[in-house]
Amino acid sequence: MGGVNPRKMKQMMKQMGVSLDELEDVREVIIRMGDRELVFPEPTVMVMKAHGTTVYQLMGTPEERSCGPDISEEDLQIVMEKTGAGREEAREALESANGDLVEAIMKLGGE
Repeated sequence: MGGVNPRKMKQMMKQMGVSLDELEDVREVIIRMGDRELVFPEPTVMVMKAHGTTVYQLMGTPEERSCGPDISEEDLQIVMEKTGAGREEAREALESANGDLVEAIMKLGGE
């Protein structure tokens, strides 16, 4: 906004019932999607409140990570016991079945 003093801008926003503040000491922000996540290390996060609504503005450079299903040790053990598969084979079956125990067991030809 060409030539507007930041202090004056903040006063104008306050008069309109809008507050804008920066969240301090933000170390990381993660946006999780179905098959991947965006990780923003040390982002700048601004919080704008206006008329009962809160908006978070995120600034930074994301790192993209793919994320598979969360495979627990218990699930691995069950698939290994039911199919006789090794640890890696059981993990691969669970990952390809998106963590679904029955599907993983069926893929490996278990009981």
